[in-house]
Amino acid sequence: MQHCELCSGPGGDLLWANEECRVVLVEGEEAGLYAGFCRVIWKAHVAEMSDLAPAQSARLMRVVLATERAVRDILAPDKINLASLGNVVPHLHWHVIPRWKDDSRFPRPIWATALREGTPRIQPDKAALRAALLAALTH
Repeated sequence: MQHCELCSGPGGDLLWANEECRVVLVEGEEAGLYAGFCRVIWKAHVAEMSDLAPAQSARLMRVVLATERAVRDILAPDKINLASLGNVVPHLHWHVIPRWKDDSRFPRPIWATALREGTPRIQPDKAALRAALLAALTH
């Protein structure tokens, strides 16, 4: 697909991939605000979950849930947000977003206006997050 940033690039720092999807650690400003923020990206350019066959959507959700488990294990956030919007980038992907009660927008969505200055966080150790993801994928 021409002009799709998720078709033309990885969409973040690659943690894991198979023939159907990849998990990336989000980079840039969002990473500083929400350390451990990951995306699970379907490799083929489709816009909606219903574009997938039932077995494909089940495999994708297995990866989304494994990513959530890994983020929880490594970062112990107060909450995890899962979102699949695609309004800006209409390429099927899921956001796995660790949230803390002291982040700048909690309890509102991360895309809302900040309520306060949040507590800065550092990115998790990438090797530890990758190991936790691999462990979650094998269960």
